[in-house]
Amino acid sequence: MVGALYSGWVSHRRFSPRPHRLRYRLFQLLLDLDDLGETAAVDRPRLFAVNRWGLLSHSDADHGDGSGAPLRAWVEARLSEAGTPAPGGPILLLAMPRVLGFVFNPLSLFYCQRPDGTTAAVIYEVNNTYGERHAYVLPVRAGQDTRIRQTCAKAFRVSPFMAADLVYDFDLQPPGEAVRVGVNASDQADHLVLTAQFAGRRRPFTDAVLLSEFVRLPLMTLKVVAAIYFEAVRLWLKGFARQADRPRSGQEINTSLG
Repeated sequence: MVGALYSGWVSHRRFSPRPHRLRYRLFQLLLDLDDLGETAAVDRPRLFAVNRWGLLSHSDADHGDGSGAPLRAWVEARLSEAGTPAPGGPILLLAMPRVLGFVFNPLSLFYCQRPDGTTAAVIYEVNNTYGERHAYVLPVRAGQDTRIRQTCAKAFRVSPFMAADLVYDFDLQPPGEAVRVGVNASDQADHLVLTAQFAGRRRPFTDAVLLSEFVRLPLMTLKVVAAIYFEAVRLWLKGFARQADRPRSGQEINTSLG
């Protein structure tokens, strides 16, 4: 099985209405969707399970439409809806795994590649703590092989302390020896409201590496949820006001070119 683990840090910095920062250690897995079937099971690390419980695991039901069906078809359908033909190469998922059966991914990325390994489109899959999910589907301009820059309008609530009328600027270093996912959120006056980033270094996808990361961060995914609520309390204590950040009617899974 072709895969990688990226160990690093996630950081957020708010600029408006007042400063606020956070920084947490975590790791994410890079998985080829075509390697998640049963035929690839013999090549997987023993500590990593697919669509069943494991010390560390992946479940198709944690992404896409939540049905648990193989994810490639869902990705290609979203690309088609957005007017972006499926590029025909690997589709790589960057996300946190389940740890002891639990996961919450605020942001997962699907890198949709051409057969030559270049990225043709990126799907940004966002989950919120209300149990809702949204997919932003953005094509990649030609020549952006080492740095991908994309922009879209915010169309999904992620926090009661974030306004609805924001614009996202994505700045990606595609997975290699390192990976970086940067997101800037700006208001309609082009004032920077928030920056968020995950930066990680590649490690081999082996049992030894998976075990070392589990020992270092045994409750990582639970801590992600706990940190979300902890930081929300800090924002409230700092006097951050709740914003009118509501999803579009009936929206659970949606695709947008911004």
